[in-house]
Amino acid sequence: MRQLSEKISEIAPSATLEIADRAKKMQREGIDVISLSIGEPDFDTPQHIRDACIDALNRGETHYAPSNGIPELLAAICEKITGENHFPCRPEQVIVTCGAKDAIYEAMEAVINPGDETILLTPAWVSYEPCVQIAGGKAVTHPVNQKTFQLDDSILEQVNPKTKMIVVNSPSNPSGAVFDKESMQLVADLCCDHDMYAMSDEIYEKLVYGKKHIALAGIGDMAQRTITINGFSKSYAMTGWRLGYAVAPVEIIRQMSKVQQHSVSQAATFAMWGAVAALKGDQSCVEIMRKEFDRRRRYVMQELRNMGYQTAPADGAFYAFVKVDGDDMAIASRWLTQAHVAATPGSAFYAPGWIRLSYATSMERLEEAMERIRRVGGK
Repeated sequence: MRQLSEKISEIAPSATLEIADRAKKMQREGIDVISLSIGEPDFDTPQHIRDACIDALNRGETHYAPSNGIPELLAAICEKITGENHFPCRPEQVIVTCGAKDAIYEAMEAVINPGDETILLTPAWVSYEPCVQIAGGKAVTHPVNQKTFQLDDSILEQVNPKTKMIVVNSPSNPSGAVFDKESMQLVADLCCDHDMYAMSDEIYEKLVYGKKHIALAGIGDMAQRTITINGFSKSYAMTGWRLGYAVAPVEIIRQMSKVQQHSVSQAATFAMWGAVAALKGDQSCVEIMRKEFDRRRRYVMQELRNMGYQTAPADGAFYAFVKVDGDDMAIASRWLTQAHVAATPGSAFYAPGWIRLSYATSMERLEEAMERIRRVGGK
């Protein structure tokens, strides 16, 4: 048989999904595994969003729609961006995708040429580098300050004539850190001074605790060189709906649209009507979930501190990023096999010696998980 794609064979599988699959296999075998490994809200999609989707199905919204998204959703996204994120947005600057991950992939394909370099700020989400690789580019990792989890001037050392883009994720998956104004301004200055693009992954923007989310595209002229990635999965508990979007300069959206037209065609038509309801409907459902995540966050962080663990600042998202003594892969495996708690090793996020715990599960299960980790140890 002839050799398969070398490009794809060099890409590692998703560590977060791999751990989750292993935990599910143990659960099917009758083992009581508490999964803290995957970033999925444990809430149901709010009723008014489900109702809007059902109404769309009942009135026959089951056919092809414009590839970039239905006009009503493009308009709702523009209204949201201008009102909440404070930078101008027109419908032709928006594309609705099959999840935020799809938006990231399409944007990389649209911007990156073979040999172009993209800076990833570590710890970083597992799928950024594969998307860069598929586009033919090279990912260059740069660690944030390990005490503050903010940026400093050392980022300047990574910039060279091949540098095309920098990826920013705030609030961060996996650390939960939220970039402050100084870090965001440093990214903006870097992009403007070196004629670079920025991808700003803001999927967790509504899940912030005691801090303020800053939209990168709202700083100075950054709207002209920023691809803002967002979606509905985290804030509205719509993971299975597979709905994301990107906001970018028109020329980038046009290129992304080509990728979408020749791959997935479009997001599901009836699902997009649910997204319209999510953006334009009552937002109290988001605040209810955010407050509950905050309650769990405070509990988990206190328990980890009581056990003597060092943690990253958990100011956003729904993750606790825990420093462990020793091999994070081995410790995470021991937690799974001995404590029956599934967590993701930090090595998957370019952060060996750390472990990510998701607190997107019930308080009852979190209390049991903390007790199990306490018994097994691994500090």
